[in-house]
Amino acid sequence: MIVSRWKPTLWVAVLTVTWWAASFSLPAGHAADSGAMAKAYFAGGCFWCMEEAFEKVDGVIETVSGYMGGRVKNPSYEDVSSGRTGHAESVEVHYDPAKVTYTQLLEAFWRNVDPVTPNAQFCDHGSQYRAAIFYEGEEQKRLAEESKGAIVRSKRFAEPIVTQVVAASEFYPAEDYHQDFYKKNPIRYKYYKYSCGRAQRLEALWNKS
Repeated sequence: MIVSRWKPTLWVAVLTVTWWAASFSLPAGHAADSGAMAKAYFAGGCFWCMEEAFEKVDGVIETVSGYMGGRVKNPSYEDVSSGRTGHAESVEVHYDPAKVTYTQLLEAFWRNVDPVTPNAQFCDHGSQYRAAIFYEGEEQKRLAEESKGAIVRSKRFAEPIVTQVVAASEFYPAEDYHQDFYKKNPIRYKYYKYSCGRAQRLEALWNKS
């Protein structure tokens, strides 16, 4: 008899606490990503490689491979790789600005591209593999241009810096099989990356004494 009387009392208490907690909860969609996450867009040749490069940066939450800078809506990989759409293989970088700044992302970008070769990156040739910083807003534009200017003024390279700094346009995510390719297909990815000469060229460009 005691148990049967206690159960309704417990349920009333539970419902009361649940209602109280709900009344103080944040509105739907307001939680963790309300102003906590920012986005940045870059092109640096093969987007598989750029995903790996940015996901090593502390404060980057995730990356998405895709296409930006072209004339055709909803392009496929085959469309872009033909070089006829004007898109570049790109990455959308989701990051926590409390942990990593846009300037730090720019630093990671430069160290993972060949800035002196137009319309190509390593073994991949064509405008779809060009290097570019796609800025959103005046602040990103200013920081991107300053970072490029600093490299030019450093006179590190004898050749002109040809990496584009252009306004972001619509970003189209690539097909599912391209997302996180370096994680899902590590052997194939590593073979591509090293046979393409990416690591060797970056070493020669950025790690000079």
